[in-house]
Amino acid sequence: MAIAFNFLRNAGVLGVALTAAAMPAAAQNSVITGARMLDVLTGKIVEHPAIFVGEDGRITSIADARVVRWTSDTKHIDLGDRTLLPGLIDMHVHLDSPADIGGYRGLEFTDSFWGMTAVGNARAMLDAGFTTVRNVGSDNRNDVGLKQAIDNGYAVGPRVVPAGYALGATGGHCDSTFLPPSLEGPKKEEGIADSPDELRYQVRRQRKYGSEVIKVCATGGVFSRNTEPGQQQLSEEHLRIIADEAHQWGLKVAAHAHGAEGIKAAVKAGIDTIEHASLADDEGIKLAAAKGTFFGMDIFNTDYTQSEGAKNGVLEDNLRKDREIAQAQRDNFRKAHKAGVRMIFSSDAGIMPHGSAGGQFRYMVEYGMTPLEAIQAATRNGAIALGREKDVGAIAVGRFADIIAVDGDPLANVRELESVDAVVKGGVLIK
Repeated sequence: MAIAFNFLRNAGVLGVALTAAAMPAAAQNSVITGARMLDVLTGKIVEHPAIFVGEDGRITSIADARVVRWTSDTKHIDLGDRTLLPGLIDMHVHLDSPADIGGYRGLEFTDSFWGMTAVGNARAMLDAGFTTVRNVGSDNRNDVGLKQAIDNGYAVGPRVVPAGYALGATGGHCDSTFLPPSLEGPKKEEGIADSPDELRYQVRRQRKYGSEVIKVCATGGVFSRNTEPGQQQLSEEHLRIIADEAHQWGLKVAAHAHGAEGIKAAVKAGIDTIEHASLADDEGIKLAAAKGTFFGMDIFNTDYTQSEGAKNGVLEDNLRKDREIAQAQRDNFRKAHKAGVRMIFSSDAGIMPHGSAGGQFRYMVEYGMTPLEAIQAATRNGAIALGREKDVGAIAVGRFADIIAVDGDPLANVRELESVDAVVKGGVLIK
């Protein structure tokens, strides 16, 4: 009996045909089954999927588990009466930033401490269902080292897209030191730049030492000292130099930008994703929608910072800025989504505990998205924004078998994603 399923994949239709009597000619390492599967490319639910995975951890075929057969040496990962989804993608995390250490408390710890914390935080994110994360800024290239450790089997965590050092202007958000001049020492080599040549050099330097995305701070920020979120800190010309240089090397660019003018400058400059986008005005939203720029808006973490920040050592001035922009950011999330801006899932994990990142789905739905749109922001859209549609972001032939499972129906209750029941990465059951 021949069973055929058609799945939309990018711009075309991929036909998958299997027989109940035999496996495909290619050998299979494993097969993953569940009660149902969400195809995020079509928005459809597929009943009784059997997802076959090859030796390289990529999906080789998808069939109907009720009729297809596999050989005894094929490992069966049975996820039971659950809904399968693609592994989630968080496009804005700080894995070497423990949420419970804020302000001057960071001076209590030695330099290598932060890289050590990244290992546990990475595992927490993977257990929460995030099989791919983009780490947007890390001192000492902790994110590059963590990626290397995970990829080589020395640590367990998601696929990490590292930025290395974030770029920024002297005295700007990415140059926050919390130190007096006598302790700051000579100007840092890493990330800080004030001229076109310096900016080009910093892009090249970060790429040279392992960065797979360039992060730049276009405006002031909330958790830095002596900056205001709405304050533009790099000109459109400077941002365009960064974008052009990064794109020449095949890298995407993420711009930290809270303020309206900085957001518009970054969009006009060709930046790929705007991080936070808290104070975006109507003009900036319209511009982003027209150019296809992604917004990544962290509309969940303020719950944690306002309830726990003071206890963790966060300075009152930082909490004040957080309070001032929180509701504006949520309201602008609704406006941007309604206007057709492409949205990605960006939690800013590290500001709140990494394992709680899934709590943002509820706010994305509360502020205008359907559950499917929120899930697509954290799967399909993330893969597009990363330029990795062939690897992640959907349960589809050719992509990595990064799969999560939840007991209920996330299209009816997106809060199912706050507590993921099973995690598979590259065809291997992790949780």
